[in-house]
Amino acid sequence: MKLTVVGCSGSFPSPDSPCSSYLVEADGFHLVLDLGNGALGALQNHVGLYEVDAVALSHLHGDHCIDLCAYWVARNYRQGGCPDPLPVYGPADTAGRLARAYDMPEEPGMTEVFDFRTLTPGTFALGPLTVTTARVNHPVEAFAFRIEHGGRSLVYSGDTGESPELVELARDADLFLCEAAFTDGRDSYRDLHLNGREAGEHAAAAGARRLLLTHIPPWTDPQRNLRDAEAAYRGPVELAKAGAVYEV
Repeated sequence: MKLTVVGCSGSFPSPDSPCSSYLVEADGFHLVLDLGNGALGALQNHVGLYEVDAVALSHLHGDHCIDLCAYWVARNYRQGGCPDPLPVYGPADTAGRLARAYDMPEEPGMTEVFDFRTLTPGTFALGPLTVTTARVNHPVEAFAFRIEHGGRSLVYSGDTGESPELVELARDADLFLCEAAFTDGRDSYRDLHLNGREAGEHAAAAGARRLLLTHIPPWTDPQRNLRDAEAAYRGPVELAKAGAVYEV
């Protein structure tokens, strides 16, 4: 598999990155994980708008889903006609949430452009990929994803606070893409986000082979979170950067 970081800024775009969005490719199949603020523009640097095979949304906060509204425009008004409905996997009421965000009637909403499919914990086939989802610890319904292909595994945390379910999902993962939005000792909100130390602890507990920190907001020092993760996890740790490509 190949992972491309389309955007990795937490909560709102930074000068250097859109919000959360990641492109996973295998055997010519293109899966987009999340499509947050500003991500649709950057996505076009890596794949054509009409070459995406599926989108999966971890949850329905705007920094992870709102560019589906712009993507609806790009597909609905495409010169030559709208392509076949694109599968979009997301939490319950994804279709209604996006229709309300675009201020359109919920019926039919965006259903003529997107084929909305409701996520539940479990495993399903998606093209050549095997996808396993688990609920994680966030104020809204939120999912983490484990994506497997050819004996290799990639796990994406989405947004989460401390989560035993995430540790199990990331067990022995080849690449663990984990959020680290908070700063240890500064941010004390519970059940919302991980800090760098906690991301490292989750990776260590899971036995993940490689850790990639993401969803760090512009007001947070990424180097501090990197050091905190390295102190808790002995494997290789990096900071996600927009445009970076990783072989899994």
